[in-house]
Amino acid sequence: MNSTYKIGFYTAISLVIANMIGTGVFTSLGFQLFDIHSVFSILVLWLLGGIISFCGALVYGELGVAIPRSGGEYVYLSKLMHPSVGFMSGWVSSTVGFAAPVALASMALGTYVNKIIPTINITACALTVVAVITLVHAMHLKFGSGVQKTLTVLKVAVIVCFIIAGLVHKPSHPISILPQSTSMSEIFSAGFWVSLVYVSYAYSGWNAASYLAGDMQNPQKNLPKALLLGTFIVTVIYVLLNFVFLYSAPMSELTGVLEIGHVSAAHIFGEYFGKMMSLIIAFLLLSSISAMIMAGPRIIKSMGEDLPMLHLLAKTNKYHVPYMAVITQSAITVLLIVTAQFEAVLTFVGFSLSIFTFLTVSSVFILRKRKTENTGYKTWGYPVTPILFLLLNGFTIYFVFTQKPTESLLGLLNVAIGGAVYFIGKSLSEKKEKSYVETN
Repeated sequence: MNSTYKIGFYTAISLVIANMIGTGVFTSLGFQLFDIHSVFSILVLWLLGGIISFCGALVYGELGVAIPRSGGEYVYLSKLMHPSVGFMSGWVSSTVGFAAPVALASMALGTYVNKIIPTINITACALTVVAVITLVHAMHLKFGSGVQKTLTVLKVAVIVCFIIAGLVHKPSHPISILPQSTSMSEIFSAGFWVSLVYVSYAYSGWNAASYLAGDMQNPQKNLPKALLLGTFIVTVIYVLLNFVFLYSAPMSELTGVLEIGHVSAAHIFGEYFGKMMSLIIAFLLLSSISAMIMAGPRIIKSMGEDLPMLHLLAKTNKYHVPYMAVITQSAITVLLIVTAQFEAVLTFVGFSLSIFTFLTVSSVFILRKRKTENTGYKTWGYPVTPILFLLLNGFTIYFVFTQKPTESLLGLLNVAIGGAVYFIGKSLSEKKEKSYVETN
Protein backbone atom coordinates (compact mmCIF):
# COMPACT_ATOMS: atom_id res chain seq x y z
CA MET A 1 0.00 0.00 0.00
CA ASN A 2 1.67 3.19 -1.16
CA SER A 3 0.28 6.22 0.67
CA THR A 4 2.68 8.68 -0.99
CA TYR A 5 1.92 7.90 -4.63
CA LYS A 6 2.80 10.71 -7.05
CA ILE A 7 1.54 11.04 -10.60
CA GLY A 8 4.10 10.61 -13.36
CA PHE A 9 4.81 12.43 -16.60
CA TYR A 10 2.34 10.43 -18.68
CA THR A 11 -0.55 11.16 -16.31
CA ALA A 12 0.42 14.84 -16.32
CA ILE A 13 0.46 15.04 -20.11
CA SER A 14 -2.83 13.09 -20.29
CA LEU A 15 -4.40 15.74 -18.05
CA VAL A 16 -3.33 18.49 -20.44
CA ILE A 17 -4.56 16.67 -23.55
CA ALA A 18 -7.83 15.51 -21.98
CA ASN A 19 -8.64 18.96 -20.56
CA MET A 20 -8.03 20.60 -23.92
CA ILE A 21 -9.80 18.23 -26.31
CA GLY A 22 -13.53 18.53 -25.63
CA THR A 23 -16.49 19.33 -27.85
CA GLY A 24 -15.13 22.68 -29.08
CA VAL A 25 -13.07 21.37 -31.98
CA PHE A 26 -16.00 19.22 -33.19
CA THR A 27 -18.56 22.05 -33.12
CA SER A 28 -17.03 25.47 -33.80
CA LEU A 29 -15.81 25.23 -37.42
CA GLY A 30 -19.31 25.62 -38.86
CA PHE A 31 -19.66 29.08 -37.31
CA GLN A 32 -16.16 30.19 -38.33
CA LEU A 33 -17.08 29.52 -41.97
CA PHE A 34 -19.67 32.32 -41.90
CA ASP A 35 -16.81 34.85 -42.06
CA ILE A 36 -13.83 32.81 -43.25
CA HIS A 37 -13.99 30.99 -46.59
CA SER A 38 -10.35 30.01 -47.16
CA VAL A 39 -8.89 26.72 -45.95
CA PHE A 40 -5.57 28.49 -45.45
CA SER A 41 -7.17 31.13 -43.19
CA ILE A 42 -8.97 28.48 -41.12
CA LEU A 43 -5.74 26.56 -40.55
CA VAL A 44 -3.92 29.80 -39.61
CA LEU A 45 -6.72 30.51 -37.12
CA TRP A 46 -6.30 27.17 -35.35
CA LEU A 47 -2.51 27.38 -35.52
CA LEU A 48 -2.59 30.84 -33.94
CA GLY A 49 -4.78 29.50 -31.12
CA GLY A 50 -2.12 26.86 -30.50
CA ILE A 51 0.69 29.43 -30.52
CA ILE A 52 -1.11 31.54 -27.92
CA SER A 53 -1.61 28.48 -25.71
CA PHE A 54 2.01 27.39 -26.19
CA CYS A 55 3.25 30.83 -25.09
CA GLY A 56 1.12 30.52 -21.96
CA ALA A 57 2.41 26.99 -21.29
CA LEU A 58 6.01 28.22 -21.54
CA VAL A 59 5.36 30.70 -18.73
CA TYR A 60 3.36 28.29 -16.56
CA GLY A 61 6.26 25.86 -16.79
CA GLU A 62 8.59 28.39 -15.17
CA LEU A 63 6.03 29.36 -12.53
CA GLY A 64 5.34 25.72 -11.68
CA VAL A 65 9.02 24.90 -11.31
CA ALA A 66 9.60 27.94 -9.07
CA ILE A 67 6.48 27.24 -6.98
CA PRO A 68 5.90 23.44 -7.13
CA ARG A 69 2.61 23.32 -5.22
CA SER A 70 -0.79 22.09 -6.46
CA GLY A 71 -3.34 24.79 -7.22
CA GLY A 72 -2.27 26.54 -10.44
CA GLU A 73 -3.20 30.22 -10.67
CA TYR A 74 -4.38 30.30 -7.06
CA VAL A 75 -0.90 29.41 -5.80
CA TYR A 76 1.07 31.55 -8.27
CA LEU A 77 -0.99 34.71 -7.78
CA SER A 78 -1.11 34.29 -3.99
CA LYS A 79 2.68 34.01 -3.88
CA LEU A 80 3.66 36.60 -6.46
CA MET A 81 0.90 39.24 -6.26
CA HIS A 82 -1.31 39.03 -3.16
CA PRO A 83 -3.20 36.26 -1.33
CA SER A 84 -6.49 38.04 -2.08
CA VAL A 85 -5.80 37.97 -5.83
CA GLY A 86 -4.96 34.28 -5.63
CA PHE A 87 -8.08 33.57 -3.60
CA MET A 88 -10.34 35.35 -6.08
CA SER A 89 -8.78 33.28 -8.85
CA GLY A 90 -9.30 30.10 -6.84
CA TRP A 91 -12.85 31.15 -6.00
CA VAL A 92 -13.79 31.47 -9.68
CA SER A 93 -12.12 28.15 -10.54
CA SER A 94 -13.52 26.21 -7.59
CA THR A 95 -17.09 27.56 -7.69
CA VAL A 96 -17.77 27.42 -11.44
CA GLY A 97 -14.50 27.29 -13.39
CA PHE A 98 -14.37 23.50 -13.38
CA ALA A 99 -17.89 22.61 -12.26
CA ALA A 100 -19.63 24.36 -15.18
CA PRO A 101 -17.50 22.76 -17.95
CA VAL A 102 -17.94 19.34 -16.28
CA ALA A 103 -21.70 19.90 -16.22
CA LEU A 104 -21.69 20.96 -19.87
CA ALA A 105 -19.54 18.01 -20.97
CA SER A 106 -21.65 15.56 -18.96
CA MET A 107 -24.91 16.87 -20.45
CA ALA A 108 -23.34 16.82 -23.92
CA LEU A 109 -22.32 13.21 -23.34
CA GLY A 110 -25.87 12.36 -22.30
CA THR A 111 -27.24 14.11 -25.39
CA TYR A 112 -24.92 12.20 -27.75
CA VAL A 113 -25.81 8.86 -26.12
CA ASN A 114 -29.53 9.71 -26.29
CA LYS A 115 -29.28 10.21 -30.07
CA ILE A 116 -28.19 6.59 -30.45
CA ILE A 117 -30.25 5.13 -27.56
CA PRO A 118 -33.35 7.36 -27.18
CA THR A 119 -34.57 5.48 -24.09
CA ILE A 120 -31.65 6.81 -22.03
CA ASN A 121 -32.51 9.96 -20.05
CA ILE A 122 -29.98 12.72 -20.75
CA THR A 123 -29.87 14.17 -17.23
CA ALA A 124 -29.73 10.75 -15.56
CA CYS A 125 -26.86 9.75 -17.85
CA ALA A 126 -24.96 12.96 -17.03
CA LEU A 127 -25.44 12.52 -13.27
CA THR A 128 -24.36 8.87 -13.44
CA VAL A 129 -21.15 9.76 -15.28
CA VAL A 130 -20.31 12.50 -12.76
CA ALA A 131 -21.01 10.17 -9.82
CA VAL A 132 -18.87 7.31 -11.16
CA ILE A 133 -15.89 9.46 -12.10
CA THR A 134 -16.11 11.36 -8.81
CA LEU A 135 -15.92 8.04 -6.97
CA VAL A 136 -12.86 7.07 -9.04
CA HIS A 137 -10.96 10.26 -8.19
CA ALA A 138 -12.07 10.49 -4.54
CA MET A 139 -10.56 7.10 -3.65
CA HIS A 140 -6.95 6.64 -4.73
CA LEU A 141 -4.61 8.82 -6.78
CA LYS A 142 -2.91 5.81 -8.38
CA PHE A 143 -6.21 4.28 -9.51
CA GLY A 144 -7.55 7.64 -10.74
CA SER A 145 -4.26 8.26 -12.54
CA GLY A 146 -4.52 4.91 -14.33
CA VAL A 147 -8.10 5.59 -15.42
CA GLN A 148 -7.13 9.04 -16.70
CA LYS A 149 -4.19 7.73 -18.75
CA THR A 150 -6.29 4.93 -20.26
CA LEU A 151 -9.15 7.22 -21.27
CA THR A 152 -6.75 9.76 -22.80
CA VAL A 153 -4.78 7.16 -24.78
CA LEU A 154 -8.03 5.79 -26.20
CA LYS A 155 -9.24 9.30 -27.03
CA VAL A 156 -6.06 10.20 -28.92
CA ALA A 157 -6.03 6.82 -30.70
CA VAL A 158 -9.61 7.30 -31.94
CA ILE A 159 -8.91 10.83 -33.15
CA VAL A 160 -5.68 9.79 -34.90
CA CYS A 161 -7.54 6.97 -36.67
CA PHE A 162 -10.22 9.44 -37.76
CA ILE A 163 -7.56 11.84 -39.09
CA ILE A 164 -5.77 9.10 -41.04
CA ALA A 165 -9.05 7.88 -42.54
CA GLY A 166 -9.90 11.45 -43.52
CA LEU A 167 -6.53 12.04 -45.17
CA VAL A 168 -6.73 8.89 -47.31
CA HIS A 169 -10.34 9.64 -48.27
CA LYS A 170 -10.75 11.08 -51.77
CA PRO A 171 -12.97 14.18 -51.63
CA SER A 172 -15.62 14.85 -54.25
CA HIS A 173 -14.95 18.62 -54.18
CA PRO A 174 -11.88 20.71 -55.10
CA ILE A 175 -9.77 21.90 -52.16
CA SER A 176 -6.49 23.78 -51.72
CA ILE A 177 -4.54 24.73 -48.61
CA LEU A 178 -2.59 27.42 -50.47
CA PRO A 179 -3.35 31.09 -49.70
CA GLN A 180 -6.15 32.53 -51.82
CA SER A 181 -6.56 36.11 -53.00
CA THR A 182 -8.89 36.74 -50.04
CA SER A 183 -6.83 34.94 -47.40
CA MET A 184 -4.87 37.91 -46.04
CA SER A 185 -7.92 40.16 -45.89
CA GLU A 186 -9.76 37.39 -43.99
CA ILE A 187 -6.92 37.01 -41.49
CA PHE A 188 -7.03 40.74 -40.68
CA SER A 189 -10.85 40.90 -40.64
CA ALA A 190 -13.05 41.31 -37.56
CA GLY A 191 -14.62 37.91 -38.24
CA PHE A 192 -11.24 36.19 -37.94
CA TRP A 193 -10.55 37.69 -34.54
CA VAL A 194 -14.08 36.99 -33.34
CA SER A 195 -13.47 33.35 -34.26
CA LEU A 196 -10.15 33.41 -32.40
CA VAL A 197 -12.04 34.07 -29.16
CA TYR A 198 -13.91 30.77 -29.51
CA VAL A 199 -10.83 28.92 -30.78
CA SER A 200 -9.02 30.08 -27.63
CA TYR A 201 -11.82 28.53 -25.56
CA ALA A 202 -11.34 25.27 -27.48
CA TYR A 203 -7.66 25.37 -26.45
CA SER A 204 -8.43 26.09 -22.77
CA GLY A 205 -7.01 23.45 -20.45
CA TRP A 206 -3.38 23.76 -21.59
CA ASN A 207 -2.49 24.72 -17.99
CA ALA A 208 -4.18 21.65 -16.42
CA ALA A 209 -1.02 19.91 -15.18
CA SER A 210 -0.10 22.94 -13.05
CA TYR A 211 -3.06 22.21 -10.76
CA LEU A 212 -1.41 18.97 -9.62
CA ALA A 213 2.22 20.10 -9.37
CA GLY A 214 2.38 19.13 -5.69
CA ASP A 215 1.12 15.62 -6.49
CA MET A 216 3.66 15.12 -9.29
CA GLN A 217 6.91 13.19 -9.44
CA ASN A 218 9.80 15.58 -10.07
CA PRO A 219 7.63 18.61 -11.04
CA GLN A 220 10.75 20.64 -11.88
CA LYS A 221 11.28 18.34 -14.85
CA ASN A 222 7.87 16.83 -15.61
CA LEU A 223 5.59 19.87 -15.31
CA PRO A 224 7.15 22.01 -18.09
CA LYS A 225 7.47 18.96 -20.36
CA ALA A 226 3.83 17.95 -19.81
CA LEU A 227 2.52 21.48 -20.42
CA LEU A 228 4.57 22.07 -23.56
CA LEU A 229 4.35 18.62 -25.17
CA GLY A 230 0.64 18.30 -24.35
CA THR A 231 -0.13 21.70 -25.88
CA PHE A 232 1.97 20.91 -28.96
CA ILE A 233 0.22 17.56 -29.51
CA VAL A 234 -3.23 19.14 -29.23
CA THR A 235 -2.26 21.95 -31.62
CA VAL A 236 -1.20 19.39 -34.24
CA ILE A 237 -4.42 17.40 -33.68
CA TYR A 238 -6.61 20.51 -33.95
CA VAL A 239 -5.00 21.74 -37.18
CA LEU A 240 -5.19 18.28 -38.77
CA LEU A 241 -8.77 17.70 -37.60
CA ASN A 242 -9.99 20.95 -39.10
CA PHE A 243 -8.17 20.18 -42.33
CA VAL A 244 -9.87 16.76 -42.44
CA PHE A 245 -13.27 18.36 -41.83
CA LEU A 246 -12.70 20.75 -44.76
CA TYR A 247 -11.07 18.07 -46.92
CA SER A 248 -13.85 15.51 -46.47
CA ALA A 249 -16.93 17.73 -46.95
CA PRO A 250 -17.74 20.88 -48.97
CA MET A 251 -17.81 24.16 -47.06
CA SER A 252 -21.44 24.64 -48.09
CA GLU A 253 -22.39 21.55 -46.06
CA LEU A 254 -20.34 22.62 -43.04
CA THR A 255 -21.27 26.31 -42.74
CA GLY A 256 -23.51 26.97 -39.75
CA VAL A 257 -23.58 23.28 -38.77
CA LEU A 258 -23.01 22.35 -35.12
CA GLU A 259 -22.31 18.63 -35.63
CA ILE A 260 -19.24 18.97 -37.84
CA GLY A 261 -17.94 15.55 -36.81
CA HIS A 262 -21.14 13.87 -37.98
CA VAL A 263 -21.04 15.53 -41.43
CA SER A 264 -17.37 14.72 -41.94
CA ALA A 265 -17.72 11.11 -40.78
CA ALA A 266 -20.72 10.60 -43.07
CA HIS A 267 -18.61 11.64 -46.07
CA ILE A 268 -15.63 9.50 -45.04
CA PHE A 269 -17.35 6.33 -43.79
CA GLY A 270 -20.98 6.61 -44.86
CA GLU A 271 -24.19 7.84 -43.24
CA TYR A 272 -24.44 5.01 -40.69
CA PHE A 273 -21.01 5.70 -39.24
CA GLY A 274 -21.79 9.40 -39.31
CA LYS A 275 -24.63 8.72 -36.88
CA MET A 276 -22.29 6.62 -34.74
CA MET A 277 -20.01 9.66 -34.48
CA SER A 278 -22.33 10.93 -31.75
CA LEU A 279 -21.50 7.91 -29.62
CA ILE A 280 -17.78 8.26 -30.35
CA ILE A 281 -17.77 11.93 -29.27
CA ALA A 282 -19.61 10.90 -26.09
CA PHE A 283 -16.83 8.40 -25.37
CA LEU A 284 -14.18 11.06 -26.04
CA LEU A 285 -15.81 13.34 -23.47
CA LEU A 286 -15.20 10.82 -20.67
CA SER A 287 -11.50 11.68 -20.48
CA SER A 288 -12.26 15.42 -20.40
CA ILE A 289 -14.74 15.00 -17.55
CA SER A 290 -12.27 12.80 -15.68
CA ALA A 291 -9.42 15.28 -16.13
CA MET A 292 -11.45 18.22 -14.81
CA ILE A 293 -12.72 16.24 -11.81
CA MET A 294 -9.12 15.24 -11.09
CA ALA A 295 -7.53 18.69 -11.48
CA GLY A 296 -10.09 21.18 -10.13
CA PRO A 297 -10.29 19.94 -6.52
CA ARG A 298 -6.57 20.59 -6.00
CA ILE A 299 -7.37 24.33 -6.05
CA ILE A 300 -10.11 23.85 -3.45
CA LYS A 301 -7.71 21.82 -1.27
CA SER A 302 -5.01 24.50 -1.40
CA MET A 303 -7.56 27.19 -0.48
CA GLY A 304 -8.71 25.07 2.46
CA GLU A 305 -5.13 24.75 3.66
CA ASP A 306 -4.58 28.52 3.57
CA LEU A 307 -7.90 29.85 4.90
CA PRO A 308 -9.03 28.42 8.28
CA MET A 309 -12.68 29.11 7.45
CA LEU A 310 -12.41 26.53 4.64
CA HIS A 311 -10.20 24.00 6.43
CA LEU A 312 -12.71 21.15 5.99
CA LEU A 313 -12.14 21.32 2.23
CA ALA A 314 -8.48 20.41 2.71
CA LYS A 315 -9.27 17.02 4.28
CA THR A 316 -7.58 14.04 2.63
CA ASN A 317 -7.95 10.28 2.98
CA LYS A 318 -5.18 7.84 3.88
CA TYR A 319 -3.97 7.96 0.26
CA HIS A 320 -3.64 11.79 0.45
CA VAL A 321 -6.53 12.29 -1.98
CA PRO A 322 -8.50 15.51 -1.21
CA TYR A 323 -11.83 13.69 -1.14
CA MET A 324 -13.76 16.59 0.44
CA ALA A 325 -12.64 18.91 -2.35
CA VAL A 326 -13.53 16.32 -5.02
CA ILE A 327 -17.00 15.84 -3.51
CA THR A 328 -17.53 19.60 -3.16
CA GLN A 329 -16.73 20.33 -6.80
CA SER A 330 -18.95 17.49 -8.00
CA ALA A 331 -21.78 18.65 -5.74
CA ILE A 332 -21.67 22.05 -7.47
CA THR A 333 -21.63 20.24 -10.84
CA VAL A 334 -24.72 18.22 -9.89
CA LEU A 335 -26.50 21.42 -8.80
CA LEU A 336 -25.72 23.05 -12.15
CA ILE A 337 -26.94 19.99 -14.06
CA VAL A 338 -30.19 19.64 -12.09
CA THR A 339 -31.01 23.36 -12.31
CA ALA A 340 -29.84 23.55 -15.97
CA GLN A 341 -27.84 26.70 -15.20
CA PHE A 342 -24.47 25.56 -16.55
CA GLU A 343 -24.84 27.26 -19.94
CA ALA A 344 -25.71 30.60 -18.30
CA VAL A 345 -22.70 30.24 -16.00
CA LEU A 346 -20.37 29.38 -18.89
CA THR A 347 -21.16 32.68 -20.63
CA PHE A 348 -19.30 34.61 -17.94
CA VAL A 349 -16.88 32.08 -16.46
CA GLY A 350 -14.58 32.19 -19.52
CA PHE A 351 -14.20 35.95 -19.19
CA SER A 352 -13.21 35.90 -15.50
CA LEU A 353 -10.85 32.94 -15.96
CA SER A 354 -9.14 34.77 -18.86
CA ILE A 355 -8.44 37.70 -16.54
CA PHE A 356 -6.63 35.49 -14.04
CA THR A 357 -4.71 33.67 -16.77
CA PHE A 358 -3.59 37.11 -17.98
CA LEU A 359 -2.50 38.07 -14.45
CA THR A 360 -0.73 34.73 -13.95
CA VAL A 361 1.35 35.05 -17.11
CA SER A 362 2.20 38.66 -16.22
CA SER A 363 3.40 37.48 -12.78
CA VAL A 364 6.43 35.85 -14.42
CA PHE A 365 7.93 39.35 -14.60
CA ILE A 366 7.50 39.64 -10.82
CA LEU A 367 9.08 36.20 -10.38
CA ARG A 368 12.10 37.21 -12.47
CA LYS A 369 12.49 40.41 -10.46
CA ARG A 370 12.32 38.65 -7.10
CA LYS A 371 14.21 35.45 -7.86
CA THR A 372 17.88 35.68 -8.77
CA GLU A 373 18.84 31.98 -8.63
CA ASN A 374 18.21 29.63 -11.54
CA THR A 375 14.92 27.73 -11.06
CA GLY A 376 15.98 24.92 -13.42
CA TYR A 377 13.63 26.04 -16.17
CA LYS A 378 13.25 29.41 -17.84
CA THR A 379 10.56 30.58 -20.24
CA TRP A 380 11.84 30.15 -23.78
CA GLY A 381 11.80 33.39 -25.75
CA TYR A 382 11.38 35.56 -22.65
CA PRO A 383 10.18 38.35 -22.66
CA VAL A 384 8.73 38.06 -26.19
CA THR A 385 6.62 34.94 -25.58
CA PRO A 386 4.84 36.19 -22.43
CA ILE A 387 4.28 39.61 -24.01
CA LEU A 388 2.81 37.97 -27.13
CA PHE A 389 0.45 35.95 -24.95
CA LEU A 390 -0.57 39.02 -22.96
CA LEU A 391 -1.27 41.06 -26.09
CA LEU A 392 -3.41 38.40 -27.76
CA ASN A 393 -5.14 37.34 -24.55
CA GLY A 394 -5.70 40.98 -23.61
CA PHE A 395 -7.39 41.59 -26.94
CA THR A 396 -9.67 38.60 -26.29
CA ILE A 397 -10.65 39.97 -22.87
CA TYR A 398 -11.34 43.40 -24.36
CA PHE A 399 -13.43 41.94 -27.16
CA VAL A 400 -15.55 39.78 -24.84
CA PHE A 401 -16.14 42.72 -22.49
CA THR A 402 -17.25 45.05 -25.29
CA GLN A 403 -19.39 42.45 -27.07
CA LYS A 404 -20.87 40.78 -23.98
CA PRO A 405 -20.89 43.42 -21.23
CA THR A 406 -23.67 41.79 -19.19
CA GLU A 407 -21.93 38.41 -18.97
CA SER A 408 -18.59 40.12 -18.31
CA LEU A 409 -20.04 42.16 -15.44
CA LEU A 410 -21.57 39.00 -13.96
CA GLY A 411 -18.12 37.43 -14.14
CA LEU A 412 -16.61 40.42 -12.32
CA LEU A 413 -19.40 40.21 -9.72
CA ASN A 414 -18.44 36.60 -8.98
CA VAL A 415 -14.81 37.72 -8.62
CA ALA A 416 -15.92 40.45 -6.18
CA ILE A 417 -17.88 37.89 -4.13
CA GLY A 418 -14.71 35.82 -3.91
CA GLY A 419 -12.81 38.88 -2.66
CA ALA A 420 -15.47 39.53 -0.02
CA VAL A 421 -15.31 35.91 1.18
CA TYR A 422 -11.51 36.18 1.48
CA PHE A 423 -11.49 39.37 3.54
CA ILE A 424 -14.38 38.21 5.76
CA GLY A 425 -12.65 34.89 6.33
CA LYS A 426 -9.34 36.58 7.07
CA SER A 427 -11.00 39.03 9.48
CA LEU A 428 -12.75 36.22 11.36
CA SER A 429 -9.48 34.26 11.60
CA GLU A 430 -7.60 37.28 12.96
CA LYS A 431 -10.33 37.95 15.56
CA LYS A 432 -10.31 34.32 16.64
CA GLU A 433 -6.52 34.33 16.91
CA LYS A 434 -6.56 37.61 18.86
CA SER A 435 -9.20 36.26 21.24
CA TYR A 436 -7.16 33.09 21.79
CA VAL A 437 -4.02 35.13 22.58
CA GLU A 438 -5.91 37.36 25.03
CA THR A 439 -7.47 34.41 26.90
CA ASN A 440 -4.12 32.66 27.22
